Amino acid sequence: MSENPQRVDLPSTAWLLGSLTVLMTVYFTIPLRFFGSQRPALSWFVLIALLTSLGALLLTQILAVLQGTSRRPVVGLIFLICLAVIVFSATYYVFAARLGEFKGLETRLDALYFTVVTMATVGYGDITPSGQDARLVVILQICYNFVFLAAAAGTLTRTIRSNVETRIQRKA
Repeated sequence: MSENPQRVDLPSTAWLLGSLTVLMTVYFTIPLRFFGSQRPALSWFVLIALLTSLGALLLTQILAVLQGTSRRPVVGLIFLICLAVIVFSATYYVFAARLGEFKGLETRLDALYFTVVTMATVGYGDITPSGQDARLVVILQICYNFVFLAAAAGTLTRTIRSNVETRIQRKA
């Protein structure tokens, strides 16, 4: 946090914006067709390894925030939440290449859109998982959202609320 709670922490904001820009650039450009139906065991292994690592990072960050040892709690949590979105989006994109896994998911933007819609529990119905593997990944995302991302979002909300209350008290 910056010394003056009235000011925006410019280095943290710049780091977050830069990191998210790099993350989105990598997502839209990295070749992902290496995974999928040609290498199903590898695809599942990488997904489970990424989700396990990301879950551990989220729990570590949440614990650091709750203990007050995180220097930039908001930045870390936002970045990790966005990283989870990208992991699931990439997974959906890879699985959509297999015939019959998804209806309506053809591009990386479709996959990103589907991930966000699933995360927000909106479910418009324009993209639907129809294959068993796709449905399993959606179930994993929903469970992941309930456990890890809900905890991260709750911690993020608590931190922001605490910062706002501190600013109000200092003004009074």
